[in-house]
Amino acid sequence: MNAPMPMSKIIVRHADLRDPHENARIDAFVHDADGGTPFHLPRWLTAIERGCGQRAHMLLAERGGVIAGILPLTEMHSPIVGRALTSSGFAVAGGILSETAAATEALADAGWALAERLSCPEVELRGGSLPQNWQVHEGLYANFSKALEKDAETQLESIKRRHRAEVRKSLKNGLSFETGTSDHDRDRHYRIYATSVRNLGTPVFPRALFEEVLDGFGDDADIAVVSHEGEAISSVLTLYFNGRAMVYWGGGTFAARALRSNEFLYYSMMNHARDRGCHTFDFGRSKIGTGPYHWKKNWGFSPEPLTYAGRTADGAEARDMNPNSPKYRLQVALWRKLPLPIANRLGPWIARGLG
Repeated sequence: MNAPMPMSKIIVRHADLRDPHENARIDAFVHDADGGTPFHLPRWLTAIERGCGQRAHMLLAERGGVIAGILPLTEMHSPIVGRALTSSGFAVAGGILSETAAATEALADAGWALAERLSCPEVELRGGSLPQNWQVHEGLYANFSKALEKDAETQLESIKRRHRAEVRKSLKNGLSFETGTSDHDRDRHYRIYATSVRNLGTPVFPRALFEEVLDGFGDDADIAVVSHEGEAISSVLTLYFNGRAMVYWGGGTFAARALRSNEFLYYSMMNHARDRGCHTFDFGRSKIGTGPYHWKKNWGFSPEPLTYAGRTADGAEARDMNPNSPKYRLQVALWRKLPLPIANRLGPWIARGLG
């Protein structure tokens, strides 16, 4: 009887993100893998690099030439919070996507070795397979996702009673809903988003980031805009992946609240997602205990706690990326008072390193 062939050794290497064949192999792996997200795709990393100037890296773990795991990384540089390798940059998910514990450990080791070569004192993994002996971060964020109902009326009935009444009121406020990716759609979305984050005291991301994501994802992304009497007042950019609609960058003007425009926007988005053939609506990440966290629960969604992991060089402090941190309280208060043109001029230069 012949002895069994030994399993091939796992080899970790850098992927060539300029090679369409390489990217197609990675795309297929991500789409087939449990836990795959759009933030694992080469097109996400490339959009971040082009839109914000943060260098993209993709580590592949292969066994016998077959992909066994990937680690997408963004090389973040910020004069405010320092340097790090993040998986993935500007994303709420990412991390190691692998089939085995051996591939996970090999990718984690390679990611840390890369960080040392690049003088990055920290590696941050936003979910995914967690390596042993890395620091685990949990209890800060939760994600909200849920299967879409069979039709619009059933979707409405699935919302908690008190919040359902708010949605019903929004349907009587003369609001309109449309989706697209035209220059006009992009103009309106960026204006609304920039206004919204300024009001929250946060610098706005560069417009080029949104442009690159929309161009890179093509039919797998769009912009939804809600208008009242011809004036756009709420908007969101959504990614579509494996039957999931993932609302991502959204905001509203001051007028949106009184008109319950966000209720109208997200209820309409659920119906739009169903019409596109999606089976799941992903409401995204919120900090546990905050207003957005409770607002999403009122839609009938249950929080799913998120677990991240990281590793920091000896003697270095982990980056503090929480805008609600006491150390940023004064900066947030001052930013809210900036005139919008000034905030929009300064914000992208600051925010391009805060993903």
